[in-house]
Amino acid sequence: MQVSTSKRWLNGALIAFLCSLVMAQEPPASRPMSLDAIIQAMEKAQAAKNPHTSYQVIREYRLFGAKDSKADSEVVAEINFRPPAFRDYTIQRSSGSSRGPQLVRRILDHEVKATSQDNRARSAISSDNYIFTYIGEATLDGQPCYVLALKPKRSADNLISGQAWVDKNSFLIRQIQGEIEKTPSWWLKAVRVKLVFADLDGIWVQKSMDASADVRMVGTHTLTSRILDYRREDEVATISISGGSTLRKR
Repeated sequence: MQVSTSKRWLNGALIAFLCSLVMAQEPPASRPMSLDAIIQAMEKAQAAKNPHTSYQVIREYRLFGAKDSKADSEVVAEINFRPPAFRDYTIQRSSGSSRGPQLVRRILDHEVKATSQDNRARSAISSDNYIFTYIGEATLDGQPCYVLALKPKRSADNLISGQAWVDKNSFLIRQIQGEIEKTPSWWLKAVRVKLVFADLDGIWVQKSMDASADVRMVGTHTLTSRILDYRREDEVATISISGGSTLRKR
């Protein structure tokens, strides 16, 4: 009887020992990043991605009226970036309604003004300008992302109330979608935007934009933009953007 009891005790101890070995060999479960850690990594990634070389993009803008399925105005603009804080543009060509070039010039004038260091800081997706809330995770264009809610800390026309998709690997922002916190004109009741970003040969740029505005007494108008071409100094390369045209640097 004592022998049987000793055997059972020995077997139990052996099983417990073997189980402890198996558990010790199992990799520890990865802990999800805290919201503060995601924000800090995102801010650091954005600061590191500021371009240090001059480059140029060619954008196509298309303006759609309230009931138009076809663009009533098309504009092609050349935008030049010269770090640390200089930007200018040229309207290369336009067709259709004159409202298109007028609107594009206003947008590009605003972009030029926003390139100063102070204005960049005031419009950055950072804890200085936003209150962040963790929503969850999602896959965007095949890339895993953290999804954060954006709540502006002040009313300004360069801040967006909505959501940001932050790449889990690079911590760069791949997409922002929401509503402009403060409309720039009384005529606009609401402005909704979707901004998509991509890497072009090491430079993180706005790949495309979709913006719709509810204009008083007129209806909803939509403005879209996409990159047609990209050039970085004198280098020549071919860059393919998923879902868009092939961009050639020259």
